[in-house]
Amino acid sequence: HVLVIPKEHVPSLNQMTDPAVAGRVLAFARDIAIREGIAERGYRVVINTNAEAGQTVFHLHAHVLGGREQGWPPG
Repeated sequence: HVLVIPKEHVPSLNQMTDPAVAGRVLAFARDIAIREGIAERGYRVVINTNAEAGQTVFHLHAHVLGGREQGWPPG
């Protein structure tokens, strides 16, 4: 479980206005998956948006999850 946290302050995905920041977050998540050796088997990128979705830190961040089978529904 690795977090990707942009330097730019964005409270949540709802306030994301810069596609370059969004692109960097996703590209870095991909790079982490490759570096950690989970890209080929599969991984999940999660962004919780607002309290009901589980967001507790109001600075946008993405969770990179992998290394084991990811079930559905998540949780």
